[in-house]
This record gives sequence, structure tokens and C-alpha cells, in this order.
Amino acid sequence: MSTTTTTLAGADATVTASLVYQLPPSNGERAYLKTEVDEKGDFQRNTKREEHDVQIENIRGNEQLYTLDNAGFQIYNRPTKFTAFRDNKKVQEEYYPESIELIKELTGASRVVLFDHTHRLRRPGELGTSPDRRQPVAQVHVDQTTAASIARVHRHLPSEDAPALLKRRFQIINLWRPISNPAYDSPLALCDYRSVDTKNDTFPVALIFPDREGETMGVKYNPKHQWKYVRGLTPDEFVLIKCFDSVQDGGVAVYTPHTGFTDPTTPVDAPPRESIELRALVFYD
Repeated sequence: MSTTTTTLAGADATVTASLVYQLPPSNGERAYLKTEVDEKGDFQRNTKREEHDVQIENIRGNEQLYTLDNAGFQIYNRPTKFTAFRDNKKVQEEYYPESIELIKELTGASRVVLFDHTHRLRRPGELGTSPDRRQPVAQVHVDQTTAASIARVHRHLPSEDAPALLKRRFQIINLWRPISNPAYDSPLALCDYRSVDTKNDTFPVALIFPDREGETMGVKYNPKHQWKYVRGLTPDEFVLIKCFDSVQDGGVAVYTPHTGFTDPTTPVDAPPRESIELRALVFYD
């Protein structure tokens, strides 16, 4: 599908871009994605992918209107002195503790457990992706289902703690930050939860690893989806992306579909996007 600019004028700017949605198997088979890549360097899957042109609003200047509870995501400006993002050991030893305290401060959580992180770098000319050379994900998705979120608590918390923690509110939140350069290239698009039909727009997808299974959510196209992004998000800024909330009474956002996309206003000399995302279990008293 074509990718064209519609309007671009300050905080009210919108672009038209092509996003990749998914459809579950038509034969009723359980949807799956295998993490072992094929000969093209892509994951094996049985879902159908289809592209749709959508309007994506640049909310630069209006970030405060979108919160974890109303939209499912929130933008902050908080520089970090940490720079060794390609060193996994240093990320865990130095960036994890800083980020735990940051998430606690911003959410009011009493306990935060970081269980994973992914460094991504877009590599022009390379097909697909692989576990050790992760590129931006250009497909609308949600990282965790309810079942997978509960399984994460059992997997990453002591067995004696899990039952009590599951009786209180908990969330899975990603902390997504550009690194090295502003993310003009392959920026992150976020779907306002208030525009999602939770009964019809999503479906579970088994995430099959060689030694275990997880479960993500595929997202079907809905023309009512309201897409947002911050053009040129800088390394001093980051996004908190809600992937799950145990409070599901209709009063707060439960998750945020999201994806990388090709922004038609990206400068031709913009460096390839590099980013890091931390995945956190977030508990409240």
C-alpha cells in the first residue's frame, strides 16, 4: 500500500502510513509464531498478515493527554547517564536498578521486577530478524495475554510470593527508549486503548520457543483505531507501554497495541533506529 503524508503542522500533525495487522488461521487452528527463524531469517507463523493505511497523529506537545490509565501508554522526559546499551551485563547491573526506581516513582508501585530486555537496531538490507540481531517489529501486537502475564509472575517471582501478589493489582509495563539518536527512523506507533474493541480486535498467538511457550496477542484491523506517536523521540525521552493490567473493570486501559512503522516524514539522512525496551512486572500494595 502507498505511504503518503497528509498534514504536518506542529502538534496536530498526522501522517498516513501502512501498518501490518494479523488475522488468525481461517481453519480454526491455534495461531502460533515459532522463534526459530526460516531460511529468510524470519519467524515461522500460521497467521495471515495484511497491510492497512492508517492515520497516525504526532502528539508532540500534547503528550500529557495520554496516560497509562486512559490510553495505555505515557511519554516522559527523563535523561539517563547510562550509555552501554549494547553490553547486556552492564544493562542488567546498571540500567535495570535505575529503571526499577524510575518505574516505581512514576507509577506508585511498591515492587518492580524486570524480567527481560531487548536491544533493537534496524539493519537496512537485512531480511527478517533473529534472536541475536533484533530489528524493530513492524507488526501490530500486544506482548502478553492475561494467561501469559499470570505465568510470568509464577516464572519470575519466588513461589512463596506469587499467590499473594496475584491477589493484588499487577501490570506488565515496557520501558521503551531510543538510544544513540532520536527515533525519526522506524518510530513507535501506539494505539489508544479507548479505540480498541477488546472483544473482537485481538486474539491469542502461541509464542513457541525451543524449550517453552509464551503467548502474545495478534491484532486485527479496525478502522476505529486511533494511532499516536511522538515524532523524533529523543534518547532523553521514553515511553511506558502497558502490556497488561489485572484491573479489567472498564475503568482503566488494560494494554496498548503497538508497532514500528515507516514515517513518510523521516529525514533521508536519519540514522537507523536503535532502541532498548525493558519488560517489567509491576506490583501494587
